[in-house]
Amino acid sequence: MIEDIKKDAADRMAKSVEALTHELAKIRTGRAHPSLLDHLTVSYYGSEVPLRQVANISAEDARTLLVTPWDRNMVQAVEKAIMQSDLGLNPNTAGTAIRVPMPPLTEERRRDLIKVARNEAEQARVAIRNIRRDANHHLKELVKDKLISEDDERRAQELIQKLTDQYIKEIDTVLAEKEQDLMSI
Repeated sequence: MIEDIKKDAADRMAKSVEALTHELAKIRTGRAHPSLLDHLTVSYYGSEVPLRQVANISAEDARTLLVTPWDRNMVQAVEKAIMQSDLGLNPNTAGTAIRVPMPPLTEERRRDLIKVARNEAEQARVAIRNIRRDANHHLKELVKDKLISEDDERRAQELIQKLTDQYIKEIDTVLAEKEQDLMSI
């Protein structure tokens, strides 16, 4: 029972770190990376479809993304979706290929993005602490139902605290990497 609670907590904590990594990937640095456009959707024959499903996205060089729609008729819709996104990008269309140059980030914009990254990391830390609280609550229920002893509960709580510390350290590492990435020119 204790092992199940510990395993469940570890799985959920790992998912929180993974979610943070996914969220931080959306925050753009000065470099072009195809994942920057992952969250965009395009109007495709009346329905909203992820950009990845209607076009190939690749990094042409360090500062340019190349978006190639599979359907010729989609060029305008893809270009419009990129322009209307919250990324502040201006695509250039040449035939069926759309080039998206990445403007260099200003110092002020970099600092704003770091604040956003820190906020995401704090939300992940809160999620980890909530998972710890849930696991400790389950342990207390097991003691109350007399399924485990108080000593077992104390040992299990220490294990869960170690897990919590480990995953929070992992979050701090991911955040530090992103901050360094944002500040490098």
